[in-house]
Amino acid sequence: MLRDDSIEFLRSLVDTPSPSGFEHPAQQVWRRYVGQFVDKVEYDVQGNSIGILNETGKPRVMLIGHCDEVGFMVRYVNDQGFIFFSAIGGIDPNIVPAKRVLIQTKKGPVKGVVGRVAIHMQDKDEGKKPPKIHELWIDIGARNKKEALRRVAIGDPIVFDSGFEMLSGRLAVARGFDDKMGAFAVAEALRILSRRKRLKAAVYGVASVQEEISFAGATTSAFAIKPDVAIAVDVTNATDTPGVSKERYGEIKLGKGPVIDRGSSVSPAVDEMLRKTAEKHRIPYQTSASPARTGTDADAVFVSRRGVACGLVSVPNRYMHTPIEVIHLDDLEQCARLMAAFVAGLDPKVDFRR
Repeated sequence: MLRDDSIEFLRSLVDTPSPSGFEHPAQQVWRRYVGQFVDKVEYDVQGNSIGILNETGKPRVMLIGHCDEVGFMVRYVNDQGFIFFSAIGGIDPNIVPAKRVLIQTKKGPVKGVVGRVAIHMQDKDEGKKPPKIHELWIDIGARNKKEALRRVAIGDPIVFDSGFEMLSGRLAVARGFDDKMGAFAVAEALRILSRRKRLKAAVYGVASVQEEISFAGATTSAFAIKPDVAIAVDVTNATDTPGVSKERYGEIKLGKGPVIDRGSSVSPAVDEMLRKTAEKHRIPYQTSASPARTGTDADAVFVSRRGVACGLVSVPNRYMHTPIEVIHLDDLEQCARLMAAFVAGLDPKVDFRR
């Protein structure tokens, strides 16, 4: 079971807006929490946060989960004061109309709603077509363009106005579990490892930035850290809801443990060690397959410098890139435990060459 303090940290992290390129508020939350138990916390010019334990140890291990979320950006304000916007990251336009949003400005958040022509006023076939982002607008209640631009600025980031809640039992719902959850799991793994007296490895826990648009944070942080081995932690699509083909996407269920990925970005040695670690510590796990790219920070880390032995551990997530992502807290806890146990079991003489 996650500690109450850990759940409060997760709540704070998820509720703090951090669309790609604008992660600083969430990174401050992460640094304050991690700073309580690591040897030191660093950050770089792109905004990555790095918690370090046992810096002189061997091997050098990188644990990485990104803290950015999908969102929007103010693009244009018309004469009537309505705001037009573009997406940050991949968002299904079908879910955007009629949502509450928060525009992140220098003076603080501004509430708004996403508008669209009402069904009664649409042409006969118009309602059958999916909307396009540029056809939607945000209403902040401004009377005209001048008033709107006193409250918001071109380029301000926007997120859905939805926060962390417990849904039922151990299921939690929020926007941005992709991948605040990964940054959270890295922080929890660092906390667990900080209690070990004989830690051999040097551990660099990274809350990375801009995964949703470029993998930039993973690229630069891996280059700087020079890890011997890395574990990326992210979410993966749960396939336990109606209408999802297991034949196409595999069988992934909430509450059945973290998902260990097999694929071209994943080191076979790391994959095997993760599975043996899970079995040794009685941590349930599932398996996913990525025959090409994984779509996670692992894709950038494993090709850093001369190459990094990389593993990928994911938490099942329903309704990804929406305001109502759902995860199971036990999967999240077991993900952190698995990473910590993997690191604790590393020997300085380990050789990850194929």
